[in-house]
Amino acid sequence: MGKSIILTAKNLSKTFSNELVQQHVLKNLNLDIYRGDFTVVMGNSGSGKSTLLYALSGMDRPSLGSITYQFDDQKDIEISKFNNDKLALFRRNHAGFVFQQNYLNDSMSALDNVMLSGLLKSKNRKKLAEKAKELLERVEVSEKDWKKFPNQLSGGQQQRVAMVRSVINNPEILFADEPTGALNSQNTENVLDIMSDLNNDGQSIVMVTHTVKAAERGNRIIYLADGVISSEIEIGPYKGNYKDDKNPDQEIAKERHVKLKNFLQEMGW
Repeated sequence: MGKSIILTAKNLSKTFSNELVQQHVLKNLNLDIYRGDFTVVMGNSGSGKSTLLYALSGMDRPSLGSITYQFDDQKDIEISKFNNDKLALFRRNHAGFVFQQNYLNDSMSALDNVMLSGLLKSKNRKKLAEKAKELLERVEVSEKDWKKFPNQLSGGQQQRVAMVRSVINNPEILFADEPTGALNSQNTENVLDIMSDLNNDGQSIVMVTHTVKAAERGNRIIYLADGVISSEIEIGPYKGNYKDDKNPDQEIAKERHVKLKNFLQEMGW
């Protein structure tokens, strides 16, 4: 049995205009996203990666075309027809988003930042607090840091708190826009490990990145060029670090790495 589709974009276009010029960022793009996939979107600067992600997630509206979700509890939700209130409700109930900048509330603790997002959907504070603490522990933000404000946390801790905030409402799909772009190497690895763990648990993910290290976490790589899908490749599920001699799947990991590198070279990346 093949994979089921969770999201479909048809004839998707996005144009930004001012008095002098029109910029066609997305051009009649068609795309299916599959349930349980870790889909990675790559491309050169200006290719439309983030614009695509914002359109697919309901954070921005396409100029033309449709975006339809096929959820188990509610078939064929065409969010491109929604007004702003319905889009906000859709994002709250169905989608999570991780930004490059964490956008945590500076006047609230790490735990309260997560709780605030959860309270938009659930009013059971006790149950929500238990879940938030469990998730924070899972991403190795320890109890001693739960009451700290964002400026008292490291960059890596802040991004892990933001990751928890994005999944506290059990989104059917998680979007991430360069989630490791502002992190050092170790924190990058930590955040990518969390995303891999989420995907292994069945979380559907769509991530924009410009690095091979991050792209290797995906099983499907889509390459954008000038607002259209130039090509794509399936490299299979992540099998650990290809440089780790203790990795039992090192050979498979190396094959994935080479396959991805060759694909990107073909794309002129």
